[in-house]
Amino acid sequence: MDGAEEEVSSTDLVKGDVFVVEADQLIPADGEIVEGIASVDESAITGESAPVIREAGGDSSAVTGGTRVLSDRIVVEVTSNPGESFLDSMISLVEGASRQKTPNEIALTILLAALTAIFLIVTVTLLPFSIYAGSAVDTATLVALLVRLIPTTIGALLSAIGIAGMDRAVRANILAKSGRAVEVAGDVDTLLLDKTGTITIGNRKATAFIPLDGVPEEELNRAAYLSSLSDQTPEGRSIVELAEERGIEHENPEGAEFVSFSAETRMSGVDLPSEGGIRKGSVGAIERWAQENGSSRGSRDGDGPAQLDKIAQLDELAGKVSENGGTPLAVGTDGKILGIVKLEDIVKPGMKERFERLRVAGIRTVMITGDNPKTAKYIAKEAGCDDFVAEATPEDKLKFVRAEQEKGRLIAMTGDGTNDAPALAQADVGLAMNSGTQAAKEAGNMVDLDSDPTKLIETVEIGKQLLITRGALTTFSVANDVAKFFAIIPAIFVVAYPELLALNIMGLATPQSAILSAVIFNAVIIPLLIPLALRGVRYRPLSASALLRRNLLIYGVGGVVAPFVGIKLIDLALVVLGLA
Repeated sequence: MDGAEEEVSSTDLVKGDVFVVEADQLIPADGEIVEGIASVDESAITGESAPVIREAGGDSSAVTGGTRVLSDRIVVEVTSNPGESFLDSMISLVEGASRQKTPNEIALTILLAALTAIFLIVTVTLLPFSIYAGSAVDTATLVALLVRLIPTTIGALLSAIGIAGMDRAVRANILAKSGRAVEVAGDVDTLLLDKTGTITIGNRKATAFIPLDGVPEEELNRAAYLSSLSDQTPEGRSIVELAEERGIEHENPEGAEFVSFSAETRMSGVDLPSEGGIRKGSVGAIERWAQENGSSRGSRDGDGPAQLDKIAQLDELAGKVSENGGTPLAVGTDGKILGIVKLEDIVKPGMKERFERLRVAGIRTVMITGDNPKTAKYIAKEAGCDDFVAEATPEDKLKFVRAEQEKGRLIAMTGDGTNDAPALAQADVGLAMNSGTQAAKEAGNMVDLDSDPTKLIETVEIGKQLLITRGALTTFSVANDVAKFFAIIPAIFVVAYPELLALNIMGLATPQSAILSAVIFNAVIIPLLIPLALRGVRYRPLSASALLRRNLLIYGVGGVVAPFVGIKLIDLALVVLGLA
């Protein structure tokens, strides 16, 4: 390499090429940093809002195409050819994912297929029986009879039920891509949630100032405030807000020279003519800065016993903050270590209460994240999740979903990052956050416009109402079709078999009138049931046995009685009109 730089299209990059990326530029391809250090925003891939430090050498040298460099300048060597990048692998995983059929869906398919087969066989065998009896039934009558007997009622209403479920989801600010997605939500028993942007608000927030021994809290608060005045990141703004809440008055120091964050120094701050330098940054960076430039309690011996004692205290405080799920940010002034600002992932308000509602509904909640186990455990406890999976890769998330499904569970997955897309595509219900990446929203079969993961509670209730409505109408439809069979057959064969007169309890005028009345009744009953399908049967938190008894009593008995009453009334009308 001769050091010359040339501007080329990102599509022309191949494995082994070297490119340069500077602040505010997108990284065009997957690669390894061979020179430099930078702060990188990987939210487009991971969904994590906090930037990460990437530098040449070590485990943190890998960068992903599509992420953005926030500071400094890096030289990157391409490590993958077109079609082999991280995004390409995510696409492959999504394409390889497939949603399973639910038990309810399988049961309904078997029921409708079985009823259709039974009534088809019954209708076909009627012709030889009628010929044997000496009163052959014509083909038109048989076709009309078959159309009336097969489960056309529920078949015609299934689409209306699904559309109504999607409409109710939209009212809850959820876009469902199909009625089936809403229906499955009523049966899920495990909910997987991504952490950042799903359980937490997505941006870390300053929650506490922790001074070292002998350091006045006000001194730490003011130093943190001044060092963050030019920091426009969510974390920096939250430090300013917290300091003002703690009594620090707004000030705009004259002659201040603000120092922007650098991935190389891992610090930012301000230089004041009267007070010297003030810095905030990673614990290790502030410790090195203090040893090189500072003093402890007025001593210029930057690495003296007092300074070493301060460093030991700082390390201890930082360890406690990390154990409790926080991120420690050290603060120093003029080389003197002052203390720590605690940054935390803030759990969205009301999460515990909403997860408790899910638990009552029989849904197990599992937080799945790429964070370390300590942080994951702390956040899961704060949010009220039943379990958690830490340090999860996209492949791990997909495997976890498949493993749960192999146990016979129906899985709902919420997420917002590109790395969540494979699991969202595999889950029975993939609820993507509207604030997430486009890949996540494409992979899911639902999008929550409010970006609230616990919106699944409303989705579950809508899904259960949809299932109850479909169950009620299926019960009515089956009872309706069976009743029509026993209402029509005696009237058709009463001439050939006078013994059937006892079963012709409705006293239908003629076989032709019986068939025509049934055809008209079937044409009328479906439109009459559409409003019920659209409105839905009211959801009540009852047991499965109680729901079954209720459906059989109301819709089963109603489905049996309605055809006898309806067909008889139509038959009387046909007689009056002279059409019987």
